[in-house]
Amino acid sequence: MRKTGFLHDDRYLLHRTASYHPECSDRLKAIYKGIEDGGLIPKLTLMKAKRADQRWIEAVHRVKYIMRFEEACLYGLTEFESADNQMCGESFEVALLAVGGILDAIRMMMEGQIDNAFCTVRPPGHHAEVEKAMGFCYFNNVAIAARYLQSEYGIKRVGIVDFDVHHGNGTQHIFEADPSVFYYSIHEHPSFAFPGTGREFEKGIGEGEGFTLNSPVLPGQSDKEYKKLMERDLFPAFDTFRPEIILTSTGFDAHEDDDMSGVNLTTAGYSWIMERIIEMADKYSDGRLISVLEGGYCLPRLPELAKNHVEILMGK
Repeated sequence: MRKTGFLHDDRYLLHRTASYHPECSDRLKAIYKGIEDGGLIPKLTLMKAKRADQRWIEAVHRVKYIMRFEEACLYGLTEFESADNQMCGESFEVALLAVGGILDAIRMMMEGQIDNAFCTVRPPGHHAEVEKAMGFCYFNNVAIAARYLQSEYGIKRVGIVDFDVHHGNGTQHIFEADPSVFYYSIHEHPSFAFPGTGREFEKGIGEGEGFTLNSPVLPGQSDKEYKKLMERDLFPAFDTFRPEIILTSTGFDAHEDDDMSGVNLTTAGYSWIMERIIEMADKYSDGRLISVLEGGYCLPRLPELAKNHVEILMGK
């Protein structure tokens, strides 16, 4: 079996949102329960979060934006720039711990201590723009991870696969002019009108044209459509790009039981997606893959989805 890291830290629960808010701490509790009840904890390399050095945040986000977020927390505000972005006094520090935990998982992978990892972090990140919080996201965790890989380890080709049901507008915009990062997203569109990006003609700009690829899925579609689009779009693209490292924005909110979407991906469909991504990691990047949690809001379904996800990472 592969050596799989599992990033879980109770401090991620300190990021408090309103009682009605879907991005709640119970999500991580449900994920941990599924992995624990599946008997997987003793077989994983357990990791705790480390606070990220702000210079890595600044590799993606403007300093003034970072300061606005920190000040909002210090002032005790309960939302940041929009009602979607619920927060509390601890949210800035928790966001730094989310980034820092992911970067430490990358370090362990690059040093050969683990083969891959599942990073169950909060807050999520893929909607966060360079200087704007959106969709429950403050720092773009996956984008910062890509820049860290490039700067610290000289990685020249980073592949990002985003299968959250909502398009990762922040990640796309950060890399749309950069040919060293290939961003692929499969997502519902239109998706409750959020975020409204991720159409097929969005393929990058300037030198980055051709290194962004979107596969919109219409509401009501299920496994068959996901398989068709990934086989048509993602697999040939990565066969040409040949990423040295694969990062995934892992969202479980495309599941048929999740109220945050209108598509009907099944549990078996999720397993098929991750199995194919693992195959690509084995083929192109010596198995090196970091999975970063984004969405997924159906608490009764998350334990099963998380357990299956980790078992596939492990090669069980």
